[in-house]
Amino acid sequence: MVRCWWLAGLLVACAAAEPHCRQQLRHLQDSAGIAARLPPRLEGRWVSTGCEVRPGPEFLTRSYLFYTNRLFKALQFYYWDPSCRDPSYSLVIKGKLRLRQASWITRGATEADYHLHKVGIVFHSQKAMREVASWINQTSGEGCRGFLPPGRSWAPGALYEVLSARTERDCTAALGFAMHELSLVRVERHFQPLLQPQQSGSRLVEELYLGDIHTDWGERLHYRPTGYQRPLQSALHHVHPCPACGIISRADEHHPPILPARAALPMQLSGSWVSTHCEVRPAVLFLTRYFTFHGHNHTWEGHYYHYSDPLCRQPTFTIYASGHYSQGIPSSKVRGGTELAFKVTQARVTPMDQVTVVMLNSSEAGSCGLAGSWSAGVEQDITATNGCLALGIKLPHTEYELFKTEQDTQERSLLYIGERPTDGSSPDSPDKRPTSYQAPLIQCAAASEEFSNYISLKYVGRKDANGIEALKPLPVAFLLFIALLFLRWD
Repeated sequence: MVRCWWLAGLLVACAAAEPHCRQQLRHLQDSAGIAARLPPRLEGRWVSTGCEVRPGPEFLTRSYLFYTNRLFKALQFYYWDPSCRDPSYSLVIKGKLRLRQASWITRGATEADYHLHKVGIVFHSQKAMREVASWINQTSGEGCRGFLPPGRSWAPGALYEVLSARTERDCTAALGFAMHELSLVRVERHFQPLLQPQQSGSRLVEELYLGDIHTDWGERLHYRPTGYQRPLQSALHHVHPCPACGIISRADEHHPPILPARAALPMQLSGSWVSTHCEVRPAVLFLTRYFTFHGHNHTWEGHYYHYSDPLCRQPTFTIYASGHYSQGIPSSKVRGGTELAFKVTQARVTPMDQVTVVMLNSSEAGSCGLAGSWSAGVEQDITATNGCLALGIKLPHTEYELFKTEQDTQERSLLYIGERPTDGSSPDSPDKRPTSYQAPLIQCAAASEEFSNYISLKYVGRKDANGIEALKPLPVAFLLFIALLFLRWD
């Protein structure tokens, strides 16, 4: 039996019935009861919920404390390893933050100005002290050379100043350090159902989204964010269970958090994976993602649902893409990650609003489907035109990816896919392979339950003379049959 699901009031796709994926898609459609206040309230402590990976790669955890008088104290703990168990150094950042107006660029965000008063560094080993001192001595200006004399012995607990507004000394550039993340702020609130069977009700969860970090190390010092990085959560109102939250909230620069050991998981892609929330990308893209990987023949299908709002309620267009992927190998650059190559060979696009329809119909003939034939809610295959120039899709296309799987505290499987380049380009060469990750996807169906095909409401696939899947209208009788099934559903 074929069943269909709806996103934001529009029928997007039909697939073999799978309750967990359908439930998650509906959960995203309803925005999970998320509320976002403008301007946000920042007072209190906000902490990482696990080990974070930034481009580079850098492994860190964060603990930020905002006071009612606009002052803040931010702690960043850096590590040698992707489990955040072997600390390298800690940064203590003090300054002042002033919230401004709602962002004209990133809907739902608040713009802010910040001023740093001082930044201090505490080393956690002789190796870290030697390495960081070398960076600063070699790459900083006159005022920072000789930051630490060669051969200086590590002093546990010693705090060294690397930035001071009072003396106008700034030696942080060698660390790739900037706090531009504070220039874009969003706080979301939702309620998490209590997990114990004997309990009823829910608990408040507050998440702080700060600006994203540029994927190019050379650009991160100047970049003004338009997207977000992994959110911090309120130390008081966070998801449960969260073993890392308490450890990080109690840590200080002299006693960095050591997160609990976690077993490494083998890369098991087979099955279906879906976004856990409405995602925000740089350059103002709001989307949700849904993937199916077929391990027996290394093929994949991806669905990208794009929206114009931060709650993913106003759809603009949908992309369906498919192809195959290579055998994964352990990453030599990002410990814990797996490198794969993905070939995109087919794609289809469904415009969902009139603005997108007009844009696609205005595109140059032969650059995006059948010129002048686009209409809202109707899917078109763009494989024959080698993609869609207006949407930046090129076919066939190979991307060099970074993947990682984990289990969350509720033992659900998570899939991390490499972060997209901030400049909007594609990781189409090995040297552009990501070194950090996007927001995780959650597994909603195991390999035996995965969706068999993506079927549009108005079209069903058939083979043309060349053996390539073409599209033809569904018979009216079949459409009525589908409609009756949907009316009976639930």
